[in-house]
Amino acid sequence: MYDILIIGAGPAGLTAGIYAARGGLKTGIIELAMPGGQAASTEKIENYPGFPDGIGGFELMNSFHRQALTYGTEFIFEEVKELLLQGPIKKVVTDNQTLESKTLIIAAGSKPRPLGVPGEEIFHGRGISYCATCDGAFFRGKNVIVVGGGDAAIEEGGYLTKFADHVTIIHRRSEFRASKIAIDRAQANPKISFLLNTVVKEILGIDKVLGVKIENLETGSIEEIKADGVFVYIGTRPNNQFLSGELNVTESGYIITDNYLRTNIAGVFAAGDIRNTPLRQVATAVGDGALAAVEAEKYLAELD
Repeated sequence: MYDILIIGAGPAGLTAGIYAARGGLKTGIIELAMPGGQAASTEKIENYPGFPDGIGGFELMNSFHRQALTYGTEFIFEEVKELLLQGPIKKVVTDNQTLESKTLIIAAGSKPRPLGVPGEEIFHGRGISYCATCDGAFFRGKNVIVVGGGDAAIEEGGYLTKFADHVTIIHRRSEFRASKIAIDRAQANPKISFLLNTVVKEILGIDKVLGVKIENLETGSIEEIKADGVFVYIGTRPNNQFLSGELNVTESGYIITDNYLRTNIAGVFAAGDIRNTPLRQVATAVGDGALAAVEAEKYLAELD
């Protein structure tokens, strides 16, 4: 029996684990993969306070993980299959066991949103990627395309120029959503070019990606351009496949919470990218994790 079980070991889950375990609560974090979430696969994080020169995502998340271990957080590396949330004891069914806890913090994060165009599933892992730091080195000396207009697309496009001969960033709008500093840096990079008001209609290839079919949204013209790889950064969708319908969620599947990160079920909280929040950053996830742990501790105190 745990005092607090946390689903997900990203920035929110790890922070919640640090706060809960440091408070003397029996704390467990359930994680399918390695600790750190999407942040761990980010080459460099430049907007997290305290690191004026930036810090590697893996390095930062590794320090979160070590700190959680220092305070006695237990890690359970299994896949969550189902939640049983009714009643005072919350049950988390994994692929190996059923875990019980007095409170639950869901911090399972989100995953990259696919383009949803023909060829994407076929060439996933054969030229289609959603993680530049994971797969960029495979495209040394190649021409690649990045799809998206936010910070992730622009920053990861810049990272890819370490390996690729050329990077083309395709964005459906006329202006980027990324920060000015990221855009300025990309525009100054001679290995990056831009196609605005343009969408990818199809991924082309045989055994691997050979190019894409694109449409100019202003003129309606269709053309094909050659490419060895396509990196997709068009947003995220929540890792909510284990939710059973007991929790209130948005149309997009993000968990709805109040200002104290409480869900519609007593004793169940949500934190980080999986909840309905206007900003999904490491800094906001850390704040969520801290608040969720503190509120869970208050909930437990009221049970006594």
